[in-house]
Amino acid sequence: MKKYPLQAFCIFCLALITFSCQQKKTFTENPDMEYRTLGSTGLRVGVIGLGCGGFDEIDSATSRDLVTYALDHGMNYMDIYDANPKVRSNIGYGLGDRREEMIIQGHIGCWWNGKSHERTRDVAKCKKGFEDLLTRLNTDYIDIGMMHIFDKMEDWESVQGSDYLQYVKDLKAQGKIKHIGVSSHNAEVALAIAKSGLVEVIMFSLNPAFDRVVSGKNPWDPSTFDEMLPGIDPVRVELYDYCAQHNIAITVMKTFGGGDRLLDAEKSPLKTALTREQCCAYVLAKPCVASVLCTIDNASKVDEYLHYNKATDEEKDYNAALSKPTAQAAPGKGSCTYCSHCDPCPVGIDIAKVNKMLDKANLAGEVNAELAAEYKLLAHHASDCVQCGACEERCPFDVPVRERMKEAARVFGY
Repeated sequence: MKKYPLQAFCIFCLALITFSCQQKKTFTENPDMEYRTLGSTGLRVGVIGLGCGGFDEIDSATSRDLVTYALDHGMNYMDIYDANPKVRSNIGYGLGDRREEMIIQGHIGCWWNGKSHERTRDVAKCKKGFEDLLTRLNTDYIDIGMMHIFDKMEDWESVQGSDYLQYVKDLKAQGKIKHIGVSSHNAEVALAIAKSGLVEVIMFSLNPAFDRVVSGKNPWDPSTFDEMLPGIDPVRVELYDYCAQHNIAITVMKTFGGGDRLLDAEKSPLKTALTREQCCAYVLAKPCVASVLCTIDNASKVDEYLHYNKATDEEKDYNAALSKPTAQAAPGKGSCTYCSHCDPCPVGIDIAKVNKMLDKANLAGEVNAELAAEYKLLAHHASDCVQCGACEERCPFDVPVRERMKEAARVFGY
């Protein structure tokens, strides 16, 4: 009888060792990639990471090529916010048997309603959405469990003591997420959550244009830039400093302004064109930033983003470009960044996709045959819009969606 406690202890130790080995990351750092420690998590991540935005319009074979090439070239960090089953399945297939090489931040509170994804704090939906993510990725855990989109202070205040927040904590206790994070576009909200002590990672919209916007104002409303700050908004400075001092990592979205706007002088609110290398250098100059998340839709484009690691100091120098006098922003209320936060549409319109197609048509000055065919394949078209305005209430960038749908219906003919 005296042997049983010892046997039980040995079995427990063996199980613990086995579990640790299963969870151990097998990724080997690539000498051509710069790596940083992801805050207090201790995880080492490449400074150029992969977003999920490019996986909705590609097939599984392209997904496998993309993920394989990214991993082979040092990209070992990825964000998955989209609940679209196709996106998740593509990523899962892309990862294949290399799941342990990729550090994943997956979102809790992003739900697929059958037509589009929506933000939710309903625990039943959160559970189904999260379990679906695990299943489609063929994994039993997510490295960083991101509380999905907290852009208003009432968003954060409303979950205090809630089942939603308890569910997130339970996932960590169960080992289904290893660390807790949050995504936000609002510096005041992000700072409040950082100070709560709950999160180790914040996914935040950061670039040289947004940094010059007074906190609380919409960075894609052109009138905002009529009074552009000469330097970084003080609240953003406090956020970056606090995260650096308390070892909270920031992973960056909207690095290029959403839709690569900062790379085009005519579209950029800064009225000067920056390069990818300059934009990446700007955000990575902040000690709290660990990784820049890039939207890439095929393996051939990976090198465009990874060039940052080979770029010279001159190529990365953004100071000269940012010192140029900034003209007033171009007219128009707000610009779509294709983030899909406007979803769900009550009639099922894929608003982000329609906006993207409209921008392509306007940029080309015509609707070519390929674009017309792509638009025709959409399940619902701009002309189906019932002008309810629910999308505009959810849009973080004040895009005049209803007017955009009218314009798209006119440009495409329906």
